[in-house]
Amino acid sequence: MRKMLAAAVSRVLSGVTQKPASRVLVASCNYSKVATFPIKKCDLYRLEEGPPVTTVLTREDGLKYYRMMQTVRRMELKADQLYKQKFIRGFCHLCDGQEACCVGLEAGINPTDHVITSYRAHGLCYTRGLSVRSILSELTGRRGGCAKGKGGSMHMYVKNFYGGNGIVGAQGPLGAGVALACKYKGNKEVCLTLYGDGAANQGQIAEAHNMAALWKLPCVFICENNLYGMGTSVERAAASTDYYKRGHFLPGLKVDGMDVLGVREATKFAADYCRSGKGPIVMELQTYRYHGHSMSDPGISYRSREEVQNVRRKSDPIMLLKDRMVNSKLATIEELKEIDVEVRKEIEDAAQFATTDTEPPLEELGHHIYCDTPPFEVRGANQWIKFKSLG
Repeated sequence: MRKMLAAAVSRVLSGVTQKPASRVLVASCNYSKVATFPIKKCDLYRLEEGPPVTTVLTREDGLKYYRMMQTVRRMELKADQLYKQKFIRGFCHLCDGQEACCVGLEAGINPTDHVITSYRAHGLCYTRGLSVRSILSELTGRRGGCAKGKGGSMHMYVKNFYGGNGIVGAQGPLGAGVALACKYKGNKEVCLTLYGDGAANQGQIAEAHNMAALWKLPCVFICENNLYGMGTSVERAAASTDYYKRGHFLPGLKVDGMDVLGVREATKFAADYCRSGKGPIVMELQTYRYHGHSMSDPGISYRSREEVQNVRRKSDPIMLLKDRMVNSKLATIEELKEIDVEVRKEIEDAAQFATTDTEPPLEELGHHIYCDTPPFEVRGANQWIKFKSLG
């Protein structure tokens, strides 16, 4: 009788779907819905007041920022792997370590606002709305890429995002031009124009500052200062390393670029400044890249491994957000680990597609050069072979 009863109980229990231990723990956790955090005070130039020194983070936003930063990190690490496996060719500049910049900037503006940047663009591509699959496929030169496999690492675009520009500093005047269009249309939109500390010494950046000031353009000039222009430290390359003051006649602020909440609040402040009709503003994000300048740069010939490890240990943007969320009970460690697993799967699936999708055929060489012109002939590598364009 006891054996029959035990067998019946066993059959009932076997029909019940068991939740993983972590999910049970997550479900039973008494979460906080919102928490308030201090943020580092920004250094100001020609400004009487700056962004707030405290900010509120909701559980929903915290989880979103964590997932986005983790996705950018894993995506860049996968790009490193694909490059070494020769699936990605040519130039490839990775932004792991700088995740708080792209995620914080996007959190501080509207989807209808505009962004333009340099060649270290993968993170901004993702936060502006491109999928991991379309980004990795573009890196590998496949038809499923966001630019049909023709742009590669430095030339990716999506609505209200104008690249990825390979010429150092060239995005400065282009961003001022986008801001001019915003002012002309009177739509209260702004343009974030990003450049690196190396590009800050370019003359065209100064020219863009001048024109934007003269015309009071709604342009936020953003210097991502990761301390090294290619393989040269900022101290050796710039007579003044206060990049937020380099606009001279423009107001500026220096922001902790490793804190996603600090970047968010500073971006909101700068965007509101521009929307109010006061003209352009300069924002310096002090950040750090873990990889070298590009994949051809090992990144340790001009800095030590200890320096990189020290930043990872003390200032990693993902770690900082994770600690804040766990300590304030906005999330549990187990819940964030589940997000990590989901992100890894997304990256692996995207990489699988990016290495198996077809490459664009040679016949499409002339496609999408212009969007609304009649077909015309394009000469290929062989001058006797002509290809038809397609809008």
